[in-house]
Amino acid sequence: MRFKGVVLQRNGRWGAQIYEGQQRVWLGSFADEESAARAYDVAALRYRGWGAATNFPAADVRRQLAFLAARRRSEVVDMLRNQTYADELRRHGVPAPPPWAKVPLFEKNVTASDVGKLNRLVVPKRHAERHLPPVRRQGAIAGGGRKGCVMLAVEDREAGKVWRFRYSYWESSQTYVLTKGWILFVQEKGLRAGDTVAFSKWAFGPDEQLLIDYRKKKPRKKKKKMMMEEEDKDNAATTVVKLFGVDIAVVGGREGGEGPQHMARSW
Repeated sequence: MRFKGVVLQRNGRWGAQIYEGQQRVWLGSFADEESAARAYDVAALRYRGWGAATNFPAADVRRQLAFLAARRRSEVVDMLRNQTYADELRRHGVPAPPPWAKVPLFEKNVTASDVGKLNRLVVPKRHAERHLPPVRRQGAIAGGGRKGCVMLAVEDREAGKVWRFRYSYWESSQTYVLTKGWILFVQEKGLRAGDTVAFSKWAFGPDEQLLIDYRKKKPRKKKKKMMMEEEDKDNAATTVVKLFGVDIAVVGGREGGEGPQHMARSW
C-alpha cells in the first residue's frame, strides 16, 4: 500500500486503521485511498501527538492538535468513522452566527415508520426539491458510491456536533429519504411518532450550513368534557326544600351526607 494505515477492502472501498499497542482501532471505510490515509493521519496525531508519522504534511497542525487534545480518543474515532471530522474542525473556534442569520426551511411530524426499524426519514417532496441538494440525476458522489445519493453534513447546535445523513432519491417509490446516520439521531434524541424534526440553515458567510433540531410531542390535555365531569363530582348539585315558600332544608352539597343539612327556621 502507498499509505500508512490503509487497507483495500473486498468491496472495493478503502479502510483506515491504527494500532495502539497490540490492539487494532478501526477508523472507518472510505470511497478512496487518499481519504482513508487522511483519516489515519488524524488518528495518528491524536494517539501519538506532534511527532506522529503521517501520510501528508499536516495543515494548520497547531489548530488540529489543540482540537484533538480537547477530545477523548473515542470521540475522534467516532468522527472519523462517521466522516464528520472535517466539519467539526471547521466549526471549532468559529463563533455562532447571529440569530437573524438562521433561516427556517421545513418541519415534519415524524411517523412510526420514520422512527422505527426501517432506518429512514421520508422527506416531503416539495421540501426536498426546494431546500436540499439535487439527487435525482446524480451519479456516484460524495463518498456514497451509490447512484442518486449525497452525504449531508447537518449541524446539531444542541449537541454541539455535526451529523452525516445519506440523502437519496428512491426511483421505485419516487421518494426522498435520509438513511444512513438517521437511526443514530433518532436513538440519541429518543424520538417517537408525533415528535417534530425541524430543518433550517445559517445564511451566513460563503456557506449555508444545514441545521437540525427537534421538539417532543406535547402530552395530551384532558378533554373539556372530562374536566367538566370532574368539576361536577367536586361540586354536586344541591336541592332546596321549601315549605309555604320558606327554605327549610338543603340536601346534598359539598358538605355531603343524606337528608336535611340545615333547618332554615324553627316554628
